[in-house]
Amino acid sequence: MSTQVRIGILGDFNPEYRSHIATNAALEHAGAKLRLKFEPVWIPTPSLLEAGTVKVLEGCDGIWAAPGSPYKSMDGMMRGIQFARERDWPFLGTCGGFQYALIECIRNVVGIKDADSAENNSGSKNIVIYPVACAVENRAAGAPKLSGVIPEIRLRPGSYLESFYGKETASEEFFCNFEVNPEYEWAAMEAGFPVVARGPNGEARAIESPTHRFFIATLFQPQLSSIPENSHPLVLAFAQAAADWSKKKLDDSVLE
Repeated sequence: MSTQVRIGILGDFNPEYRSHIATNAALEHAGAKLRLKFEPVWIPTPSLLEAGTVKVLEGCDGIWAAPGSPYKSMDGMMRGIQFARERDWPFLGTCGGFQYALIECIRNVVGIKDADSAENNSGSKNIVIYPVACAVENRAAGAPKLSGVIPEIRLRPGSYLESFYGKETASEEFFCNFEVNPEYEWAAMEAGFPVVARGPNGEARAIESPTHRFFIATLFQPQLSSIPENSHPLVLAFAQAAADWSKKKLDDSVLE
């Protein structure tokens, strides 16, 4: 396990957040499976607005937009996601990372500049991410409206996401109060990021790009169900894409 792959994690790390601890652990699980060493590097969202941000991101082999919204800097999170999209760096967004990946695409590809999340109370006329419409019954006291393991997440046949799971349905864990406003699904498609997973009532639960090296974002959190003896297939696929990109960058630098 001598090869080290650096994963830049966009987010404001908090050791009290289960999802943040699980993000680091899921990369460790993937590394054990792939016999590689993955180095998680948390990049605070405010720092993504500073000079030198591009160099920092270029030093990463994959970029993961982590849960934890509202972020300390929404603009910082958006900038990191934009880098991954425009430069074709392997990218995974989960929960809040999914929400802001969608907002970034709709703002900067479709051109709806005020696309936003209701969580920000911005007064925007284009709320792409809005409060969860149907709360989960029997959820834990004080838990978000969409929380716990949801069965029967339907994966789009022929999508990359389905190929990683090797099946058409999955059970995944959620922990959020916001989801995609269905009135803006057309914008995701127009941006080139179609919906590739849906909940029991047809709710959008994941998007992906069929033209990028690896660009997938999910409202659910795959890291929460990854365990040492069974690395989550989506995290594993992302980790492999980052490792492949790391090798390609190294090979290209040798040829220059």
